[in-house]
Amino acid sequence: MKKFLFLFLSLLLASFLFLNFQQAKKTYKYVGVKKCNICHKLKKYGNQAAIWSKEKHSKAYETLASDESKKIAKKLGIKGDPQKAKECLECHTTAGTKDKKLLATSYKIEEGVGCEACHGPGSVYKKMTIMKDTKKFLANGGIKTLDRCKDCHNKKSPTYVEIKDFKEAFKKIAHPVPKKK
Repeated sequence: MKKFLFLFLSLLLASFLFLNFQQAKKTYKYVGVKKCNICHKLKKYGNQAAIWSKEKHSKAYETLASDESKKIAKKLGIKGDPQKAKECLECHTTAGTKDKKLLATSYKIEEGVGCEACHGPGSVYKKMTIMKDTKKFLANGGIKTLDRCKDCHNKKSPTYVEIKDFKEAFKKIAHPVPKKK
């Protein structure tokens, strides 16, 4: 009986370790706004894509091509094109400075600061069964926290725009899903 119990527990432990190893091996990828928009442009989801497209985050990469951005980059000692400078791309794109292995072919740097900048890599939670369940969404990397804003909106940022009240600022970019009737 002891041998059977030992064998059973050993197999159980080996299975647990194998599954954890497989989970740790998973690489999540940034899929880009167009993939998110497949669902999030729909009215039943609050047309969140339209809300995003009207705000500054959607134009963040584009602004790096402006004469003003080029002047700022030069003043900061950044040589060359701001749209290629790591220091600029860190905050003006969702994943412009991430390892290319983490980018799905659908990800486009030109999208600026998109969904995944706040919510994490979309391949983690893109399944409808996860998106429909807030607990599963959060458990699978879907991030909803104001702390993510502070990664770029902080006094260390060279072009810092002071945000005194992040909760108020968040209301300006909020994109809630309408309640079901």
